[in-house]
Amino acid sequence: MAIEDIVIAMTGASGAPYGIRLLEVLLQAGKHIHFTLSPSAVEVVATECGRKIDPDKFNPSKFFGQFWTPILSSRFTYHNYRDFRSGIASGSFLTGGMVICPCSMGTMGAIASGISDNLITRAANVHLKERRKLVIVPRETPLHLVHLRNMITCTEAGAVILPAMPGFYHKPTSVDDIVDFIVARVCDQIGVDHNLQKRWGQNEGD
Repeated sequence: MAIEDIVIAMTGASGAPYGIRLLEVLLQAGKHIHFTLSPSAVEVVATECGRKIDPDKFNPSKFFGQFWTPILSSRFTYHNYRDFRSGIASGSFLTGGMVICPCSMGTMGAIASGISDNLITRAANVHLKERRKLVIVPRETPLHLVHLRNMITCTEAGAVILPAMPGFYHKPTSVDDIVDFIVARVCDQIGVDHNLQKRWGQNEGD
């Protein structure tokens, strides 16, 4: 049985357009999204996307802009970063996976250490202990040894590390094309069909 509920989290790493675009694609695909973001992510969204939001009074129309329509409300649930009573904090709440996009090195370090000091790290640890898909999209460069070791630890625990490292064989002509490259890779990992770009070896019209 396919589970349509997917957890999406955004943290304070640069790369807010990746997270917002991922949310849009998943909602268009008919998934039920459980969304949370850190206080630092709020600042990054404002800086990179010009969208000022209040995490304690979350307004999806301000966050998504013109993309948002009231019909999406039935498939979008916002969870406050500090709300440990949220369903996604428990392994008994079934999901089809979780994606942290973008993921800061601080958040990855907490996950690698088994720390659950907020809803994002708690939900990530839940997905690991329940052997569910956890996709981590780090956006940082360069990387030092502790970053690399944390990636190894998360991988050994069952997570998929999917760095925001776009390819260029599809000849992108815009920032949106570059963003879609990463979002497409994430969708592949969580089993969501998409038509964001041609695949390698795919001919025109295929």
